[in-house]
Amino acid sequence: MNKKISVTTLVLTVLLSMIAVFMLTYALMTEHYRAKLAEAYGEDSTIQSDGDSSEDGLPENFIEKLKALDTIFRDSSYFDLDYDAILDAVLKGYADGTGDKYAEYYTAEEFAVFMEDSEGEMQGIGINIIYNTEYGVIEVINVMPDSPALKAGVEPGDLILTVGIGDDAQSVEELGYYPAVALLQGKAGTLCEFIAARGKNYSERVEFSIERGYVTEQTVMYHQYEKNPEIGIVKLLEFNGKTPDQFFEALDALSSAGATKFIFDVRYNPGGDLQAICEILDFLLPEGPIIRMRDKDGIETSISSEASEFSAPIAVLCNRSTASAAELFTSALMDYGKAVSIGNLTYGKGSMQTIRQLGDGSGVKLTTKMYFPPFSEGYDGIGITPDIEIDMDEAVAEKNIYKITDEEDTQLQRAVAYLEENQ
Repeated sequence: MNKKISVTTLVLTVLLSMIAVFMLTYALMTEHYRAKLAEAYGEDSTIQSDGDSSEDGLPENFIEKLKALDTIFRDSSYFDLDYDAILDAVLKGYADGTGDKYAEYYTAEEFAVFMEDSEGEMQGIGINIIYNTEYGVIEVINVMPDSPALKAGVEPGDLILTVGIGDDAQSVEELGYYPAVALLQGKAGTLCEFIAARGKNYSERVEFSIERGYVTEQTVMYHQYEKNPEIGIVKLLEFNGKTPDQFFEALDALSSAGATKFIFDVRYNPGGDLQAICEILDFLLPEGPIIRMRDKDGIETSISSEASEFSAPIAVLCNRSTASAAELFTSALMDYGKAVSIGNLTYGKGSMQTIRQLGDGSGVKLTTKMYFPPFSEGYDGIGITPDIEIDMDEAVAEKNIYKITDEEDTQLQRAVAYLEENQ
Protein backbone atom coordinates (compact mmCIF):
# COMPACT_ATOMS: atom_id res chain seq x y z
CA MET A 1 0.00 0.00 0.00
CA ASN A 2 1.24 3.52 -0.79
CA LYS A 3 2.00 5.24 2.50
CA LYS A 4 3.10 8.65 1.28
CA ILE A 5 2.03 11.46 3.55
CA SER A 6 -0.29 13.09 1.02
CA VAL A 7 -2.24 9.88 0.40
CA THR A 8 -2.43 9.07 4.08
CA THR A 9 -3.71 12.51 4.88
CA LEU A 10 -6.37 12.21 2.19
CA VAL A 11 -7.50 8.79 3.43
CA LEU A 12 -7.66 10.02 7.00
CA THR A 13 -9.68 13.05 5.87
CA VAL A 14 -12.19 10.74 4.14
CA LEU A 15 -12.37 8.57 7.27
CA LEU A 16 -13.09 11.54 9.50
CA SER A 17 -15.56 12.98 6.98
CA MET A 18 -17.47 9.69 6.96
CA ILE A 19 -17.57 9.67 10.74
CA ALA A 20 -18.94 13.19 10.48
CA VAL A 21 -21.70 11.88 8.20
CA PHE A 22 -22.73 9.37 10.80
CA MET A 23 -22.65 11.85 13.62
CA LEU A 24 -24.64 14.32 11.55
CA THR A 25 -27.38 11.72 11.51
CA TYR A 26 -27.57 12.26 15.23
CA ALA A 27 -27.50 16.05 14.74
CA LEU A 28 -24.28 16.52 16.71
CA MET A 29 -21.96 17.88 13.99
CA THR A 30 -21.00 21.46 13.23
CA GLU A 31 -21.28 23.33 9.94
CA HIS A 32 -17.57 22.70 9.36
CA TYR A 33 -18.13 18.94 9.02
CA ARG A 34 -21.26 19.44 6.95
CA ALA A 35 -19.11 21.34 4.48
CA LYS A 36 -16.58 18.52 4.51
CA LEU A 37 -19.33 16.02 3.72
CA ALA A 38 -20.53 18.07 0.77
CA GLU A 39 -16.95 18.38 -0.47
CA ALA A 40 -16.34 14.63 -0.19
CA TYR A 41 -19.51 13.58 -2.02
CA GLY A 42 -20.32 16.59 -4.14
CA GLU A 43 -23.79 16.71 -2.62
CA ASP A 44 -25.92 18.96 -0.47
CA SER A 45 -24.65 18.38 3.06
CA THR A 46 -28.02 19.09 4.65
CA ILE A 47 -29.21 16.03 6.54
CA GLN A 48 -32.64 15.83 8.09
CA SER A 49 -32.74 15.79 11.86
CA ASP A 50 -35.44 15.65 14.48
CA GLY A 51 -34.95 19.32 15.32
CA ASP A 52 -32.70 18.74 18.32
CA SER A 53 -29.36 19.74 16.81
CA SER A 54 -26.63 20.97 19.11
CA GLU A 55 -23.74 23.32 18.38
CA ASP A 56 -21.63 21.86 21.17
CA GLY A 57 -19.78 19.66 18.67
CA LEU A 58 -17.77 16.56 19.44
CA PRO A 59 -15.96 15.77 22.66
CA GLU A 60 -12.57 17.43 22.51
CA ASN A 61 -10.60 14.19 22.47
CA PHE A 62 -12.80 12.37 19.94
CA ILE A 63 -10.93 13.23 16.74
CA GLU A 64 -7.57 13.40 18.50
CA LYS A 65 -7.88 9.82 19.78
CA LEU A 66 -8.82 8.58 16.32
CA LYS A 67 -5.82 10.37 14.84
CA ALA A 68 -3.52 8.96 17.51
CA LEU A 69 -4.82 5.43 17.01
CA ASP A 70 -4.46 5.72 13.25
CA THR A 71 -0.89 6.98 13.61
CA ILE A 72 0.06 4.05 15.82
CA PHE A 73 -1.33 1.48 13.37
CA ARG A 74 -0.03 3.29 10.30
CA ASP A 75 3.48 3.50 11.73
CA SER A 76 3.73 0.21 13.59
CA SER A 77 1.24 -2.37 12.30
CA TYR A 78 2.65 -5.41 10.54
CA PHE A 79 -0.44 -5.45 8.33
CA ASP A 80 -1.46 -3.07 5.56
CA LEU A 81 -4.47 -0.96 6.51
CA ASP A 82 -7.76 -1.37 4.67
CA TYR A 83 -9.45 1.96 5.35
CA ASP A 84 -12.79 0.85 3.91
CA ALA A 85 -12.92 -2.02 6.40
CA ILE A 86 -11.71 0.24 9.21
CA LEU A 87 -14.37 2.82 8.44
CA ASP A 88 -17.17 0.23 8.43
CA ALA A 89 -15.93 -1.15 11.74
CA VAL A 90 -15.74 2.33 13.27
CA LEU A 91 -19.29 3.15 12.23
CA LYS A 92 -20.67 -0.21 13.35
CA GLY A 93 -18.86 0.30 16.66
CA TYR A 94 -20.34 3.78 16.99
CA ALA A 95 -23.85 2.38 16.61
CA ASP A 96 -23.11 -0.37 19.14
CA GLY A 97 -21.68 2.14 21.60
CA THR A 98 -24.70 4.44 21.68
CA GLY A 99 -26.58 2.21 24.11
CA ASP A 100 -29.44 1.89 21.60
CA LYS A 101 -29.79 -1.87 21.34
CA TYR A 102 -31.72 -1.55 18.07
CA ALA A 103 -29.23 0.82 16.40
CA GLU A 104 -27.25 -0.56 13.49
CA TYR A 105 -24.97 0.74 10.76
CA TYR A 106 -25.22 -0.89 7.32
CA THR A 107 -22.67 -0.84 4.54
CA ALA A 108 -24.03 0.17 1.14
CA GLU A 109 -24.48 -3.47 0.15
CA GLU A 110 -26.12 -4.40 3.46
CA PHE A 111 -28.40 -1.36 3.26
CA ALA A 112 -29.60 -2.28 -0.23
CA VAL A 113 -30.51 -5.78 0.96
CA PHE A 114 -32.18 -4.38 4.08
CA MET A 115 -34.37 -2.02 2.05
CA GLU A 116 -35.35 -4.77 -0.39
CA ASP A 117 -36.43 -6.95 2.53
CA SER A 118 -38.47 -4.15 4.11
CA GLU A 119 -40.35 -3.69 0.84
CA GLY A 120 -41.11 -7.41 0.68
CA GLU A 121 -38.80 -8.04 -2.28
CA MET A 122 -36.11 -10.69 -2.11
CA GLN A 123 -33.70 -12.45 -4.41
CA GLY A 124 -33.76 -16.22 -4.48
CA ILE A 125 -36.01 -19.04 -5.61
CA GLY A 126 -38.96 -18.27 -3.32
CA ILE A 127 -39.33 -20.94 -0.64
CA ASN A 128 -39.97 -20.92 3.10
CA ILE A 129 -37.89 -23.55 4.88
CA ILE A 130 -37.28 -25.05 8.28
CA TYR A 131 -34.79 -27.49 9.75
CA ASN A 132 -36.13 -31.04 9.78
CA THR A 133 -34.62 -32.49 12.95
CA GLU A 134 -35.75 -36.05 12.21
CA TYR A 135 -33.62 -36.36 9.08
CA GLY A 136 -31.13 -33.54 9.63
CA VAL A 137 -32.07 -31.82 6.36
CA ILE A 138 -33.91 -28.75 5.07
CA GLU A 139 -37.68 -29.03 4.66
CA VAL A 140 -39.72 -26.85 2.30
CA ILE A 141 -42.85 -25.68 4.12
CA ASN A 142 -44.14 -23.24 1.53
CA VAL A 143 -43.51 -22.24 -2.09
CA MET A 144 -44.19 -18.59 -2.85
CA PRO A 145 -46.60 -17.62 -5.65
CA ASP A 146 -45.09 -16.75 -9.05
CA SER A 147 -41.64 -17.80 -7.82
CA PRO A 148 -38.85 -19.63 -9.69
CA ALA A 149 -39.31 -22.54 -7.28
CA LEU A 150 -43.01 -22.85 -8.11
CA LYS A 151 -42.31 -22.81 -11.83
CA ALA A 152 -39.58 -25.44 -11.39
CA GLY A 153 -41.95 -27.80 -9.53
CA VAL A 154 -40.67 -27.54 -5.96
CA GLU A 155 -43.40 -28.72 -3.56
CA PRO A 156 -44.16 -28.12 0.13
CA GLY A 157 -42.86 -31.12 2.06
CA ASP A 158 -39.81 -31.64 -0.17
CA LEU A 159 -36.69 -32.47 1.83
CA ILE A 160 -33.52 -30.84 0.51
CA LEU A 161 -30.79 -33.44 0.96
CA THR A 162 -27.86 -31.80 -0.82
CA VAL A 163 -26.90 -28.35 -1.99
CA GLY A 164 -25.47 -28.69 -5.48
CA ILE A 165 -25.84 -31.62 -7.85
CA GLY A 166 -23.45 -34.14 -9.39
CA ASP A 167 -19.85 -33.72 -8.29
CA ASP A 168 -20.74 -30.42 -6.58
CA ALA A 169 -23.34 -31.97 -4.27
CA GLN A 170 -22.75 -31.30 -0.56
CA SER A 171 -24.82 -33.05 2.10
CA VAL A 172 -27.01 -30.76 4.20
CA GLU A 173 -26.52 -33.09 7.16
CA GLU A 174 -22.74 -32.73 6.94
CA LEU A 175 -22.75 -29.01 6.14
CA GLY A 176 -25.19 -28.07 8.89
CA TYR A 177 -28.42 -26.13 8.51
CA TYR A 178 -27.19 -22.53 8.37
CA PRO A 179 -24.20 -23.10 6.06
CA ALA A 180 -26.50 -25.06 3.73
CA VAL A 181 -29.09 -22.27 3.76
CA ALA A 182 -26.37 -19.75 2.92
CA LEU A 183 -25.42 -21.83 -0.13
CA LEU A 184 -29.06 -21.95 -1.28
CA GLN A 185 -29.25 -18.15 -1.18
CA GLY A 186 -27.90 -15.93 -3.92
CA LYS A 187 -28.54 -13.09 -6.31
CA ALA A 188 -31.01 -13.02 -9.18
CA GLY A 189 -29.61 -14.56 -12.35
CA THR A 190 -27.48 -17.17 -10.59
CA LEU A 191 -28.28 -20.87 -10.30
CA CYS A 192 -29.57 -22.63 -7.20
CA GLU A 193 -29.01 -26.38 -7.47
CA PHE A 194 -30.05 -29.07 -5.02
CA ILE A 195 -31.41 -32.58 -4.69
CA ALA A 196 -34.73 -33.12 -2.90
CA ALA A 197 -36.50 -36.19 -1.58
CA ARG A 198 -40.27 -36.67 -1.81
CA GLY A 199 -42.92 -39.32 -2.17
CA LYS A 200 -43.66 -42.37 -0.02
CA ASN A 201 -40.95 -42.75 2.64
CA TYR A 202 -39.09 -40.02 0.73
CA SER A 203 -37.86 -42.61 -1.72
CA GLU A 204 -38.07 -40.37 -4.80
CA ARG A 205 -35.12 -38.11 -5.68
CA VAL A 206 -35.53 -34.95 -7.75
CA GLU A 207 -32.71 -32.74 -9.03
CA PHE A 208 -33.35 -29.02 -9.34
CA SER A 209 -31.34 -26.38 -11.20
CA ILE A 210 -33.26 -23.12 -10.77
CA GLU A 211 -32.28 -19.63 -11.84
CA ARG A 212 -32.76 -17.28 -8.91
CA GLY A 213 -34.92 -14.22 -9.47
CA TYR A 214 -36.73 -11.41 -7.67
CA VAL A 215 -39.50 -12.76 -5.48
CA THR A 216 -42.30 -11.13 -3.53
CA GLU A 217 -41.87 -12.46 -0.03
CA GLN A 218 -44.95 -14.22 1.33
CA THR A 219 -45.63 -12.91 4.82
CA VAL A 220 -49.24 -14.13 5.14
CA MET A 221 -50.38 -17.74 5.16
CA TYR A 222 -53.98 -18.85 5.66
CA HIS A 223 -56.40 -21.78 5.70
CA GLN A 224 -59.81 -22.76 7.01
CA TYR A 225 -60.11 -24.78 10.18
CA GLU A 226 -60.98 -28.24 8.92
CA LYS A 227 -63.43 -29.16 11.70
CA ASN A 228 -65.27 -25.85 11.42
CA PRO A 229 -64.81 -24.06 8.05
CA GLU A 230 -66.54 -20.99 9.47
CA ILE A 231 -63.23 -20.24 11.19
CA GLY A 232 -60.46 -18.80 9.04
CA ILE A 233 -56.87 -18.90 10.30
CA VAL A 234 -54.48 -16.18 9.11
CA LYS A 235 -50.82 -16.39 10.08
CA LEU A 236 -48.84 -13.14 9.79
CA LEU A 237 -45.11 -13.92 9.64
CA GLU A 238 -44.03 -10.25 9.70
CA PHE A 239 -45.12 -6.82 8.48
CA ASN A 240 -43.50 -5.41 5.36
CA GLY A 241 -44.59 -3.43 2.32
CA LYS A 242 -46.37 -6.41 0.76
CA THR A 243 -48.15 -7.64 3.89
CA PRO A 244 -51.35 -5.50 3.64
CA ASP A 245 -52.24 -6.71 0.16
CA GLN A 246 -51.54 -10.32 1.13
CA PHE A 247 -53.60 -9.91 4.31
CA PHE A 248 -56.60 -8.49 2.46
CA GLU A 249 -56.33 -11.23 -0.17
CA ALA A 250 -56.38 -13.83 2.62
CA LEU A 251 -59.52 -12.31 4.18
CA ASP A 252 -61.27 -12.16 0.81
CA ALA A 253 -60.39 -15.78 -0.01
CA LEU A 254 -61.47 -17.09 3.39
CA SER A 255 -64.69 -15.04 3.42
CA SER A 256 -65.56 -16.26 -0.08
CA ALA A 257 -65.06 -19.82 1.14
CA GLY A 258 -67.51 -19.30 4.01
CA ALA A 259 -65.35 -18.14 6.93
CA THR A 260 -67.15 -15.74 9.27
CA LYS A 261 -64.82 -15.84 12.29
CA PHE A 262 -61.06 -15.32 12.27
CA ILE A 263 -57.94 -16.28 14.18
CA PHE A 264 -55.00 -13.97 13.52
CA ASP A 265 -51.75 -15.68 14.49
CA VAL A 266 -48.83 -13.32 15.26
CA ARG A 267 -46.74 -15.80 17.22
CA TYR A 268 -43.07 -15.51 16.25
CA ASN A 269 -43.86 -12.30 14.34
CA PRO A 270 -40.96 -9.83 14.98
CA GLY A 271 -42.88 -6.77 13.75
CA GLY A 272 -41.76 -4.63 10.84
CA ASP A 273 -43.02 -1.68 8.84
CA LEU A 274 -45.18 0.96 10.58
CA GLN A 275 -47.08 1.90 7.42
CA ALA A 276 -47.99 -1.74 6.81
CA ILE A 277 -49.35 -2.33 10.32
CA CYS A 278 -51.31 0.95 10.25
CA GLU A 279 -52.89 0.08 6.91
CA ILE A 280 -54.09 -3.26 8.29
CA LEU A 281 -55.33 -1.81 11.58
CA ASP A 282 -57.09 1.00 9.73
CA PHE A 283 -59.19 -1.71 8.07
CA LEU A 284 -59.86 -3.65 11.28
CA LEU A 285 -60.54 -0.82 13.75
CA PRO A 286 -63.30 1.76 14.12
CA GLU A 287 -62.54 5.46 13.79
CA GLY A 288 -59.96 6.55 16.33
CA PRO A 289 -56.25 6.39 17.19
CA ILE A 290 -54.14 3.47 15.98
CA ILE A 291 -50.80 4.41 17.51
CA ARG A 292 -49.46 7.17 19.75
CA MET A 293 -45.81 8.22 19.41
CA ARG A 294 -43.59 10.25 21.75
CA ASP A 295 -40.13 11.67 21.05
CA LYS A 296 -37.39 12.37 23.61
CA ASP A 297 -38.71 15.91 24.16
CA GLY A 298 -42.08 14.51 25.18
CA ILE A 299 -43.86 15.71 22.03
CA GLU A 300 -46.67 13.32 21.10
CA THR A 301 -48.16 12.58 17.69
CA SER A 302 -50.62 9.93 16.59
CA ILE A 303 -51.99 8.08 13.57
CA SER A 304 -55.72 7.42 13.38
CA SER A 305 -58.04 5.10 11.48
CA GLU A 306 -60.99 5.98 9.27
CA ALA A 307 -64.57 5.08 10.06
CA SER A 308 -64.54 1.72 8.25
CA GLU A 309 -64.56 -1.30 10.51
CA PHE A 310 -64.16 -5.06 10.20
CA SER A 311 -67.03 -6.60 12.13
CA ALA A 312 -66.22 -10.34 12.24
CA PRO A 313 -65.31 -12.00 15.57
CA ILE A 314 -61.53 -12.20 16.09
CA ALA A 315 -59.07 -14.07 18.29
CA VAL A 316 -55.36 -13.18 18.26
CA LEU A 317 -52.61 -15.69 19.08
CA CYS A 318 -49.42 -14.29 20.63
CA ASN A 319 -46.36 -15.57 22.48
CA ARG A 320 -42.98 -14.49 23.83
CA SER A 321 -41.68 -14.02 20.27
CA THR A 322 -44.48 -11.63 19.31
CA ALA A 323 -42.71 -8.28 19.14
CA SER A 324 -42.89 -4.63 18.08
CA ALA A 325 -45.54 -4.01 15.40
CA ALA A 326 -47.04 -7.44 16.11
CA GLU A 327 -47.54 -6.32 19.70
CA LEU A 328 -49.19 -3.12 18.49
CA PHE A 329 -51.47 -5.25 16.31
CA THR A 330 -52.44 -7.30 19.38
CA SER A 331 -52.82 -4.41 21.82
CA ALA A 332 -54.78 -2.17 19.43
CA LEU A 333 -57.38 -4.87 18.82
CA MET A 334 -57.55 -5.43 22.59
CA ASP A 335 -57.93 -1.70 23.33
CA TYR A 336 -60.98 -1.45 21.07
CA GLY A 337 -62.47 -4.71 22.35
CA LYS A 338 -62.24 -6.08 18.82
CA ALA A 339 -60.46 -9.31 19.73
CA VAL A 340 -59.58 -11.65 22.55
CA SER A 341 -55.85 -12.35 22.83
CA ILE A 342 -54.69 -15.87 23.66
CA GLY A 343 -51.27 -17.33 24.39
CA ASN A 344 -48.29 -16.04 26.37
CA LEU A 345 -46.78 -12.75 27.51
CA THR A 346 -45.27 -10.95 24.48
CA TYR A 347 -41.69 -9.72 23.97
CA GLY A 348 -42.04 -6.08 25.02
CA LYS A 349 -40.68 -3.79 22.29
CA GLY A 350 -42.43 -0.44 22.09
CA SER A 351 -39.73 1.67 20.46
CA MET A 352 -39.66 3.04 16.92
CA GLN A 353 -36.61 2.95 14.68
CA THR A 354 -35.90 5.38 11.84
CA ILE A 355 -33.89 4.44 8.75
CA ARG A 356 -31.53 7.03 7.25
CA GLN A 357 -29.42 6.65 4.12
CA LEU A 358 -25.99 8.28 3.90
CA GLY A 359 -24.34 9.83 0.85
CA ASP A 360 -22.44 6.73 -0.25
CA GLY A 361 -25.43 4.40 -0.13
CA SER A 362 -24.75 3.11 3.36
CA GLY A 363 -27.33 3.65 6.07
CA VAL A 364 -28.21 3.61 9.71
CA LYS A 365 -31.11 2.50 11.86
CA LEU A 366 -31.66 4.17 15.23
CA THR A 367 -34.40 4.54 17.83
CA THR A 368 -36.11 7.92 17.51
CA LYS A 369 -39.40 7.51 19.37
CA MET A 370 -41.35 5.37 21.79
CA TYR A 371 -44.83 4.30 20.75
CA PHE A 372 -47.98 3.28 22.57
CA PRO A 373 -51.28 1.49 21.85
CA PRO A 374 -54.42 3.56 21.16
CA PHE A 375 -55.50 3.85 24.80
CA SER A 376 -53.54 1.54 27.10
CA GLU A 377 -50.12 1.97 28.67
CA GLY A 378 -46.90 1.27 26.79
CA TYR A 379 -45.47 -2.23 26.83
CA ASP A 380 -41.78 -1.56 26.14
CA GLY A 381 -39.71 -3.77 28.41
CA ILE A 382 -42.91 -5.25 29.86
CA GLY A 383 -44.82 -7.09 27.16
CA ILE A 384 -48.55 -7.64 26.75
CA THR A 385 -50.36 -10.10 28.94
CA PRO A 386 -53.02 -11.86 26.82
CA ASP A 387 -56.65 -12.06 27.92
CA ILE A 388 -56.37 -15.85 28.10
CA GLU A 389 -52.96 -17.22 29.12
CA ILE A 390 -52.23 -20.74 27.95
CA ASP A 391 -49.00 -22.59 27.18
CA MET A 392 -48.36 -24.93 24.31
CA ASP A 393 -48.65 -28.58 25.28
CA GLU A 394 -45.31 -29.98 26.46
CA ALA A 395 -45.64 -32.79 23.92
CA VAL A 396 -45.13 -30.28 21.08
CA ALA A 397 -43.15 -27.61 22.93
CA GLU A 398 -39.95 -28.51 21.06
CA LYS A 399 -41.65 -29.08 17.72
CA ASN A 400 -41.26 -26.53 14.94
CA ILE A 401 -44.35 -24.30 14.79
CA TYR A 402 -44.85 -25.11 11.12
CA LYS A 403 -44.95 -28.84 11.88
CA ILE A 404 -47.63 -28.58 14.56
CA THR A 405 -51.10 -29.51 13.34
CA ASP A 406 -54.19 -27.50 14.28
CA GLU A 407 -55.26 -30.36 16.55
CA GLU A 408 -51.90 -30.38 18.37
CA ASP A 409 -51.84 -26.59 18.80
CA THR A 410 -53.31 -26.02 22.26
CA GLN A 411 -53.29 -22.22 21.90
CA LEU A 412 -55.11 -22.37 18.59
CA GLN A 413 -57.57 -24.89 20.01
CA ARG A 414 -58.34 -22.48 22.85
CA ALA A 415 -59.00 -19.74 20.27
CA VAL A 416 -61.31 -22.06 18.33
CA ALA A 417 -63.21 -22.92 21.50
CA TYR A 418 -63.58 -19.24 22.39
CA LEU A 419 -64.97 -18.31 18.98
CA GLU A 420 -67.38 -21.25 19.00
CA GLU A 421 -68.59 -20.61 22.55
CA ASN A 422 -68.81 -16.82 22.63
CA GLN A 423 -69.64 -15.63 19.11
